[in-house]
Amino acid sequence: MGELIKLDLKKKSLREVNDHLQNLDPKSNLRNYVVLNPTGNHAVCAGLKDEMEVLVKGHVGYYCAGMNQKALVTIEGNVGTGVAENMMSGIVHVKGNASQSAGATAHGGTLIVDGNTSSRCGISMKGIDIIVKGSVGHMSAFMAQAGNMVICGDAGEALGDSIYEAKLFVNGNVKSLGADCEEKKMNKKDIETLKSLLKKANIKNIEAKNFKMYGSARKLYNFNIDNVSEY
Repeated sequence: MGELIKLDLKKKSLREVNDHLQNLDPKSNLRNYVVLNPTGNHAVCAGLKDEMEVLVKGHVGYYCAGMNQKALVTIEGNVGTGVAENMMSGIVHVKGNASQSAGATAHGGTLIVDGNTSSRCGISMKGIDIIVKGSVGHMSAFMAQAGNMVICGDAGEALGDSIYEAKLFVNGNVKSLGADCEEKKMNKKDIETLKSLLKKANIKNIEAKNFKMYGSARKLYNFNIDNVSEY
């Protein structure tokens, strides 16, 4: 790791901190940051678009690391609504719990939550991998279009309601499935995908064989497997 640069939100405004992180000198090798005293600020580390590592020391509010591209953002605390919302790539790692709509509409990258997430985790996800080491709330993966969600704990009511082609892996109990969501049989490729995601989140105490997989029954929309790449 290179030199660690401190950005203190008691000494700089949120706008100044985000502006610095959003506009790095492309010739600079200074790509390791720690954000101090976030104190529940909203949109911390939003809109990052370069390869860098940012450690946020504390709790944050809404939309932390939203629209992330390429960056590795680690939050040592809890996060509010919409963490990693509309993320494109990179990794966002929450060491605490996440409020509702974690990973909403995200197109790519990986969101890891060490604790629990609230309702609508992964709503309208479009290609992100979401790994929750705890449990998720009701209506998680609502209208999930693509990507994978790994839930090491339990899932609340209406999991996967109106789901499209995302895959949901659950180790614990599911309170209820939403409309058009059903249990699926895991094939070899699914198991390998799940093993890879568990390894990425450094989860060693749960085996892939203990999970159940859920996906779309494909009764709520016009679907043709021959055109899957077009969806």
